[in-house]
Amino acid sequence: MAEPAPRPAYPTALGASGLKTITLLGHDLAEDIMGSVGFGELAFWLATQRRPTPGETRVFEAVLAALADHGFTPTAIVTRLTYLSAPDSVQGALAAGLLGGGSRFLGVTEDTGRFLHDVLESLDGALPTHEAGWDELALRTVREQRALGKFVPGLGHHVHKEGDPRTPRLMRIAQEEGVFGPHLHLFAAIGRVHPTVLNRTLPLNGAGVCGAALADLGLPLPLLRGFALLARTAGLIGQLAEELRHPVAQDVFLSVDLNNTPVPPVPYAPKPLVEGRRED
Repeated sequence: MAEPAPRPAYPTALGASGLKTITLLGHDLAEDIMGSVGFGELAFWLATQRRPTPGETRVFEAVLAALADHGFTPTAIVTRLTYLSAPDSVQGALAAGLLGGGSRFLGVTEDTGRFLHDVLESLDGALPTHEAGWDELALRTVREQRALGKFVPGLGHHVHKEGDPRTPRLMRIAQEEGVFGPHLHLFAAIGRVHPTVLNRTLPLNGAGVCGAALADLGLPLPLLRGFALLARTAGLIGQLAEELRHPVAQDVFLSVDLNNTPVPPVPYAPKPLVEGRRED
C-alpha cells in the first residue's frame, strides 16, 4: 500500500483560527489584542512581526496622520466619481482612489525612502556623525542627481512652496522619541544644502519626510507605499462619508461634461528619429 502523500505546509506567524480561538502574531486576538493594541501599532507589528516601542508607534501614527487626506486630490476626486457611477460598490470607489497612488501622489513616500537608503548603502565608510558630514554627503548626492538630470525625491511641493508644515513637525516628533535616524539626517541635510546646487530653495515635502521616517523605523522598503495607501484609505472613507452628506461628484462630472469644447482631431505623429543616430 502506497504511503499517503505528505500534507502541504503553509507556515505563517500571522492570523490562524481554531474552533474557539483566533491567534495573531502568537497572541490571542480576542483577549490580548482587541481593546489593548491600537490599529497603528498593530499595522506596524503585522509588517515587522515585532511589537513597536511607544516612541516608534507615535512616529508611525504621525506618518499615517500626515498622509491621510489632503482635500480634493486626484485620489479623492476619482473615489467620489466612482461612487457616483457605482454607489453599490464602495470597495470599487476606494480601490479607484488607491490605484492613483503613484509617482506624483503617495508614491513619493516610497521613492524618497528608497532613494535615501540607496545613498546610505552606497557609502564605503561609516555614516557621518556630525552635521558637516551629513551636509557633505547631501551636497554630493544633489550634485550627482543634477548631473544625471534627475530630481531628488521629496524635494519640492506644488502648494507648500515656502515650507511643508508636516516636515518640521514629524522631524521634531522623531527627535523627541529618539528615532531620528540616518535617513532623516540625510533628508534634513538635503534641505539645507540643495540651494547651493540648484540656485533656488525648495521645501522638503511631507510625503518625502514620511518616507525617511518610515525607513528609519526599519519598515520594509518595498512596502513604504503600502503604508501611504493605508493612511489614504482612512482619508478616502472620509471623502465618501462627506460625499453622502454633501455630494459634489455630480457637480464635478457636469462641470466637465457641460463645458467640453469640440475641436478638430489632431492626428498623432511620433517624433522623427534623427538619421544616423543610434542608441548606445
